[in-house]
Amino acid sequence: MREQQLSSVLLLLLAFVSFQKLCYCDDQTVLYESFDEAFDGRWIVSKNGEYEGVWKHAKSEGHEDYGLLVSEKARKYGIVKELDEPLNLKEGTVVLQYEVRFQEGLECGGAYLKYLRPQEAGWTPQGFDSESPYSIMFGPDKCGATNKVHFILKHKNPKSGEYVEHHLKFSPSVPYDKLSHVYTAILKPDNEVRILVDGEEKKKANLLSGEDFEPALIPAKTIPDPEDKKPEDWDERAKIPDPNAVKPEDWDEDAPMEIEDEEAEKPEGWLDDEPEEVDDPEATKPEDWDDEEDGMWEAPKIDNPKCEAGPGCGEWKRPMKKNPAYKGKWSSPLIDNPAYKGIWKPRDIPNPDYFELDRPDYEPIAAIGIEIWTMQDGILFDNILIAKDEKVAETYRQTTWKPKFDVEKEKQKAEEEAAGSADGLKSYQKFVFDLLNKVADLSFLSAYKSKITELIEQAEQKPNLTIGVLVSIVVVIFSLFVKLIFGGKKAAAPVEKKKPEVAESSKSEDEAEKKEETAAPRKRQPRRDN
Repeated sequence: MREQQLSSVLLLLLAFVSFQKLCYCDDQTVLYESFDEAFDGRWIVSKNGEYEGVWKHAKSEGHEDYGLLVSEKARKYGIVKELDEPLNLKEGTVVLQYEVRFQEGLECGGAYLKYLRPQEAGWTPQGFDSESPYSIMFGPDKCGATNKVHFILKHKNPKSGEYVEHHLKFSPSVPYDKLSHVYTAILKPDNEVRILVDGEEKKKANLLSGEDFEPALIPAKTIPDPEDKKPEDWDERAKIPDPNAVKPEDWDEDAPMEIEDEEAEKPEGWLDDEPEEVDDPEATKPEDWDDEEDGMWEAPKIDNPKCEAGPGCGEWKRPMKKNPAYKGKWSSPLIDNPAYKGIWKPRDIPNPDYFELDRPDYEPIAAIGIEIWTMQDGILFDNILIAKDEKVAETYRQTTWKPKFDVEKEKQKAEEEAAGSADGLKSYQKFVFDLLNKVADLSFLSAYKSKITELIEQAEQKPNLTIGVLVSIVVVIFSLFVKLIFGGKKAAAPVEKKKPEVAESSKSEDEAEKKEETAAPRKRQPRRDN
């Protein structure tokens, strides 16, 4: 009895540990949204009149897994999920991660998340819109020239009090397919930010570096003086025309660039009296042509066949050649400008908005918002995570995203292979059809052209049924072609008919001898065995 109780306790403990791993009930997970249940009551849809897009709780195509679906094209969408309590980004590592799938592809639209500041900053979930203040914007966006995974930090300048958007430079591009992808941003205490796509690092940057963010979080120490003005006598010309230069007396500015080639001679046989174009002799006036309504009918013009046979038609003119005397417009040569002072720029003054930072002064995150305008439908959000440990995010990727992605990837691979096989077969069939059409035009096959053409047309309509017949045609044509070439060489001079071999004829030797007697008497050629 005691052993059974002990076993029950161990099983309960094991189940509890397993449950902990499955639901990630740990203090390192700030927020996790799986969308396994309907989002009503947990997410608040914006009631702003501009945001008419309808959110739906729907399955990902090919899976039993649910997500938050963008259901209509060409709409604005707005929805908010509040955190239980604001998250301070200044304390330790913060990981932002979520999955998104463009089930209908992505031509023009965004699928980024906004990590919103507390409502004291001046917004409400019901009134959520593009102006609602956020701390970080992160996620894919593609439309026109834009194709990037955004990471934007909205940071307050302590001197001016202004909030400035700082954009990550050279952001990763958005995967161009219909598969589930997971996007991860990892913020480290040493100001490092790493962007991962499908668990693979695509970008590493320093939040305080001007080489990584535009504009830089820390402003320049100096700025150009806005009050400084360029002096009126400031000369920025490095070179000037030589004032002492004089145009040479023999410089002819009116000489043309090209002149007639006086050495050229009219080709023999040039048809001076023949026009380059003549009326088409085969053209006929249409039966429904009305001279009163359509005007006087004229035959269309064609190239004069006489011109094609001869060196040319019409009035002959000497060709043009470059004029050796041509010099063009004269201008004074340039010399160094003795008054040159360089390119003027205003003097630098101390930047009144300059400040120094050891770490970004992050605003806390109080909610997650999805505020997008998209021309696409079928965008599915899933498994939204905010955590304090990279390992938590990695565990989610392996257990929630990876199995779905592997299934979708295998399905895509099978579809591409099937499509590739079909394209390869079509390409092969087209090659065969084109080859047969060309072969059918050969003169020695003129007697069979209509039949071959008929078979080709049937094969093009049902290529899989007749491809074997076409291959047979190719073999037959090739055999005839070989026979024509190699058989024709023996017919160069008349020779006495040879006695047919037994294997090549069913006729008796007596019949063969009678044929030889009827032939014109000539010296028998000795037979050569090959």
